Amino acid sequence: MEKSGGRMNRGFPEQTHFIGVLLPHELTQRLEGYRRYMNQQYGCRSGHGTPIHVTLVPPFQIPAACTTADIAAAVAQMVSEKKWHQFNAKIEGFDAFGDRTLFAKVIPTSVWTAFRAAVYSTVSAACPGTLRRDNRPFQPHITVANRDIPAGASTEALEYLNELELKATFPVDNITIFERKDKRWVIGRQIEL
Repeated sequence: MEKSGGRMNRGFPEQTHFIGVLLPHELTQRLEGYRRYMNQQYGCRSGHGTPIHVTLVPPFQIPAACTTADIAAAVAQMVSEKKWHQFNAKIEGFDAFGDRTLFAKVIPTSVWTAFRAAVYSTVSAACPGTLRRDNRPFQPHITVANRDIPAGASTEALEYLNELELKATFPVDNITIFERKDKRWVIGRQIEL
């Protein structure tokens, strides 16, 4: 099925992009270990091909008139104009959005909220009509498992993971544009702060 130049998936346009922050290599390796635990213990595989990140703008479809380069140029301009500089973020423990998503908790701050709002507005202006307004409060997080968590497993998994007392600090030093290629999310462009 075709609609607005994009493929349809279960009645929704196929998502082609999302925007996030990649984490440093050492922290990524540590969090990949938690993904492996969820895979080995509960069979969770959803999202494991996506690099570890904090989502700023959830998946969306860009129109044919807009490109990854357009988004990257707008974000790079925003970074230079707003003089966004890297800032440090904290991770403390794990939580879940119901039974559908288990994540490492990134402590929300006013800096995160302003940063996310600036990126969201920039992408909206670069590709008008692309993003849907999300009125929920922004909760930065790092997904460990989602969509294929067995019913009732989140509570047990959270108990175990929180016993590990995850605490970490990392620099928020990039804005990364992810693209959907061959049914996988890959890094399209990365803008350093």
